[in-house]
Amino acid sequence: MSEIALVYALFGDRESAQSAARAMIEQRLAACANLLAPCTSIYPWEGKVAEADEIPVLFKTAPGRLEALMAALGDLHDYDLPAILNWPAVTTTAYADWVTRETSSKV
Repeated sequence: MSEIALVYALFGDRESAQSAARAMIEQRLAACANLLAPCTSIYPWEGKVAEADEIPVLFKTAPGRLEALMAALGDLHDYDLPAILNWPAVTTTAYADWVTRETSSKV
């Protein structure tokens, strides 16, 4: 078994989520991005309880590309304070090798 990194980010609409997913794949910062079903987020914002429909995206990357992926997501995001979270995941050696190859800066 080997380790990869998962990054979870929320976007305000499907178009923004899809655009971010494609950009991260094209920049080789993520090997895969899964756009998930819309969700409803409830959170305090500017002194009020806010509620918004959002699109979660789960990015899969190599541990060595994690910081670059998170920074790139933060740079392109249109939220004032985007939720960009990460955690390690254990997977098969073959899948981890694929993720590492696909996120290598060398083509």
